[in-house]
Amino acid sequence: MHRGKGMKFVGDSRVHVDRKPNIPKDYSEYPGKTEAFWPNFLLKEWMVGAVFLIGYLCLTIAHPSPLEKLADPTDTGYTPLPDWYFLFLYQLLKYSYASGPYNTIGAFVIPGLAFGGLLLAPFLDRGPERKPSKRIIPTGLMLCGLAATVYLTWEAAAHHDWKKQHEQGKIQNFATLDQADPGYKLLQKNTCVTCHGDNLQGGPAAPALQNANLKSDEVAKIAREGKGGKMPPGVFKGTDAELKTLSEYVEKVSTKK
Repeated sequence: MHRGKGMKFVGDSRVHVDRKPNIPKDYSEYPGKTEAFWPNFLLKEWMVGAVFLIGYLCLTIAHPSPLEKLADPTDTGYTPLPDWYFLFLYQLLKYSYASGPYNTIGAFVIPGLAFGGLLLAPFLDRGPERKPSKRIIPTGLMLCGLAATVYLTWEAAAHHDWKKQHEQGKIQNFATLDQADPGYKLLQKNTCVTCHGDNLQGGPAAPALQNANLKSDEVAKIAREGKGGKMPPGVFKGTDAELKTLSEYVEKVSTKK
């Protein structure tokens, strides 16, 4: 009997002969030009993302977010400051062509064009070259955008009053005052608590008197003569004895730890 005699080979056209779903295509004929998306390229992306994620996690552990005092929507003197990755937009709004009547340009138009161009870059630049030196226009635009971001961030950080920022956000513990104290009753009688707060913690129209390190003679002078435009003269209308009691009480409260 001859080998293979009586055997028949049958092919099914519905099944592809070269179908290999778990084996990436051979890109050896295009060295350095392209590669399989799965798993070659995607694995590299995941590895880079994992390195950056671990780096950010280490930064958050080493430098936790600073806490500030409770937000006061009535405090018109508070100067907000965004996080470092938005400082370049914060600095952009300081220039005349992007603030005031042109605030819409600085807040929406310029950032919208920049981020819109970045989003549409893969669709606008469809050339086959991958080397940056051969993609002059997109590479130049990306470098200009990066330089502008770095410059604006540096300008915002260099010209910001960090000392004032720290003081205005500093957490202060205010004690609850005894409202039965004669000195406190004089504060209520002369409407001092209306502006300085029930516990002299300050408000939108007046500073805090707690932890202010005020002297009694200084308090008495301000109560009689006023101070600046917010504290008019003649607010206190009591006797000299009452003024002495009130000023000594404020001195005790302002220096109490």
